[in-house]
Amino acid sequence: MKKLWDISPSVHAGTPVFPGDTAYSQQWVASIGPGCPVNVSAITLSPHVGAHADAPLHYDPEGSAIGAVDLQAFIGPCRVIHAIGCGPLVRPEHIAHAMDHLPQRVLVRVYERMPQDRFDHALPAFAPETVTLLADQGVKLIGIDSASIDPADSKLLTSHQTIRQRGLRVLENLLLDDVPEGDYELIALPLKLTTADASPVRAVLREL
Repeated sequence: MKKLWDISPSVHAGTPVFPGDTAYSQQWVASIGPGCPVNVSAITLSPHVGAHADAPLHYDPEGSAIGAVDLQAFIGPCRVIHAIGCGPLVRPEHIAHAMDHLPQRVLVRVYERMPQDRFDHALPAFAPETVTLLADQGVKLIGIDSASIDPADSKLLTSHQTIRQRGLRVLENLLLDDVPEGDYELIALPLKLTTADASPVRAVLREL
């Protein structure tokens, strides 16, 4: 059996969210007992909680909702590249060592240990020229183990605008702590949310 890496952080009431975003909460609307055979809950959360896929609608007012986005980019050969300790931005020189024969999906690990108990206001992000470089190499999806491909205080969202211009898909908030650099199969399918700007994913890597 092929080894599987679960690269999705746990989602619960204490999961950190982008400042101002809607945290995860859950209420029980039915409980097993006399006259009720099941437990049923209701959950409230931003679609950007935990590992998630942004839709073009998130950064483009005319963009597609996540339920309309083609799934092909979210499943298939993938390379994990380590840029641990790269500083505030992943620049081309941080990934240059792993650029040969790139698959169409690239995940960049920036943390030695991803912070799962707090929001990192100094989160590492992609430099837009790195996104352009990957797009020029035929990459269709990029991912990162921080909360955004742009700095937390960015108002221009330059890297998000670059993926908009180049038609790339994106995964954020991945958990890559235990994943060695190398090639894998990625499976990270978003839900078919027909009006949403993002979707949670259960992201996994499988050995080739």
